[in-house]
Amino acid sequence: MGSLGAVLKNPDDFYPLLKLKMAARHAEKQIPPEPHWAFCYTMLHKVSRSFALVIQQLTPELRNAVCIFYLVLRALDTVEDDTSIQTDVKVPILIAFHRHIYDREWHFSCGTKEYKVLMDQFHHVSIAFLELGKSYQEAIEDITKRMGAGMAKFICQEVESIDDYDEYCHYVAGLVGLGLSKLFHASGSEDLAPDHLSNSMGLFLQKTNIIRDYLEDINEIPKCRMFWPRQIWSKYVNKLEDLKYEENSEKAVQCLNDMVSNALIHVEDSLKYMAALRDLSIFRFCAIPQIMAIGTLALCYNNIEVFRGVVKMRRGLTAKVIDRTKTMADVYGAFFDFSCMLKSKVNKNDPNATKTLSRLDAILKTCRNSGVLNKRKSYVVRSEPRLNPTLVVMLLIILSIIFAYLLSAKQPNN
Repeated sequence: MGSLGAVLKNPDDFYPLLKLKMAARHAEKQIPPEPHWAFCYTMLHKVSRSFALVIQQLTPELRNAVCIFYLVLRALDTVEDDTSIQTDVKVPILIAFHRHIYDREWHFSCGTKEYKVLMDQFHHVSIAFLELGKSYQEAIEDITKRMGAGMAKFICQEVESIDDYDEYCHYVAGLVGLGLSKLFHASGSEDLAPDHLSNSMGLFLQKTNIIRDYLEDINEIPKCRMFWPRQIWSKYVNKLEDLKYEENSEKAVQCLNDMVSNALIHVEDSLKYMAALRDLSIFRFCAIPQIMAIGTLALCYNNIEVFRGVVKMRRGLTAKVIDRTKTMADVYGAFFDFSCMLKSKVNKNDPNATKTLSRLDAILKTCRNSGVLNKRKSYVVRSEPRLNPTLVVMLLIILSIIFAYLLSAKQPNN
């Protein structure tokens, strides 16, 4: 539930963290009894605890469809990510994956840990898929087909230009945005969003992940994965892996800032998409990851730690985002705060400073023009943590009680 040190530095994180912990336990208790659905929701918790929580915002019918959509694409992604699979084996599987989801017997052993379990027992996902409504099935099949073909294309082609980068991100994430929009429409809850807005929702999340995961991807064994476009990184180093070496720190940060500036292009479309949503559960489902993305970019920008380890939002801040994101005013407020944080980090000597500031100013203007910034509580940016000694003592007592309760709950009954 977040480290004790982080909670003591940010005591107002405690209540949202406690609520998040309780929500996670509740979600685990809501796993359906049918074996195939039980497998799907259990697997969802294992491959993405954060998504498993966010998906709880949705109504049961739509939640089932989105769960299967996510697992199908996660399985497809597992095939793409497994660098031990030979290309002549991998490409046909990717291209035919949309047909495999109709086959109750199909499975393919690849991946590691929970992803290997997903692939070995994929028949559970297929059985659940076949129980969805026809409109949901058609949307999932269509996106899976298009994504598999796109992934196959980039197995044999590196990301060279920014256009390649946008195309790759479209196949692996923009199509997710299009697919979710189709599922929302099929549920009768939303109008069908324009494709370019749905695409931007996916690209913003994907580009954030690609930036954050540089070190993990470049150190992938047996073969590294390279998604940063040569058109950007070649301005700073001769080889993409050179960015991780300490002697190239200054160039690495400049390249990172260039990548962040590129990702910011999609923010205004994402805000338009979210502003058009009517259903509160769908709105929260879409908005929470988008806020997490702009927050992650604010942390990554100008941060050499991207090339040294893992950079991510503290768990308490994540809990706040999940707890407090209820209206478009909250979204505009969070984007405004994180954009201000990012803007404060821009060094005017950075070669991309003018471009970065221009994009941030456009985002800030959109948020101000919404006219709702004064209707939300600012909780993202705070200059200094405020430590109240009494509150710290109370937190320690409460944490001790919770720890004792959890410990006793694990003891077997005599």
